[in-house]
Amino acid sequence: MLQMPLQMVDPINRNIVAVGSGIQVVAYHKKLIPADAVPDTWEGFLKPEFKDRKFALGIRPKDVAALVPAWGLEKTLDFARKLTAQNPIWVSGDTRTITSMLAGEYSLFFGPNYDAVLRAKNKDKTDVLGYKLVEPVIVRLNESEGILATAEHPYAALLWLEFAASAEGQKVLEEGGPYEGSVFIQGTVQEKAVRGKKQSLVDWSHYTKIPEYIKRVVEAYGFPRAEK
Repeated sequence: MLQMPLQMVDPINRNIVAVGSGIQVVAYHKKLIPADAVPDTWEGFLKPEFKDRKFALGIRPKDVAALVPAWGLEKTLDFARKLTAQNPIWVSGDTRTITSMLAGEYSLFFGPNYDAVLRAKNKDKTDVLGYKLVEPVIVRLNESEGILATAEHPYAALLWLEFAASAEGQKVLEEGGPYEGSVFIQGTVQEKAVRGKKQSLVDWSHYTKIPEYIKRVVEAYGFPRAEK
């Protein structure tokens, strides 16, 4: 009965709705690397010219793990092992890394959040920050909200979720997030960015499996473990 795209609703636990989404992109410093040298595919990071600390890669692989829907687990884990063999610059945190990139410390960044890049570009007076949408575009469900079975006013909560998925509610996410509206709502920044592009969509069938995907990718990276 509610007016919202079905893709936003958890088909198993239908009291949960993802009112936003997230996209992963490639960010680069325009003065340190030309746009035509930036990889056009995720596999492009495996080229010899990007070996030995030529790009930044997050230690929390939310980006690489989200390739499983498009590639399958085994191909994704093989890709993770090959990324590690490239000897990247390991970093933590999109905003921190993008700030360092603006200062000229990094030329190329694998998989930061699209909204984080757009926010940084808004403050980039020198216009040195660029980005590419690489296919399959990594798309993740975001901003999940739910209604407790013991909620005092469950129908009011349902109406709130319907509002969050409406054009007016999405405008709040677009302006207040900013840029965190859903790819399932026509006209949002993220919907326009992925329109017509091949995607690796972390939908509800993968959503709860992402922690396990991340664990497996971290294992493939081969990070050392603390000894007991």
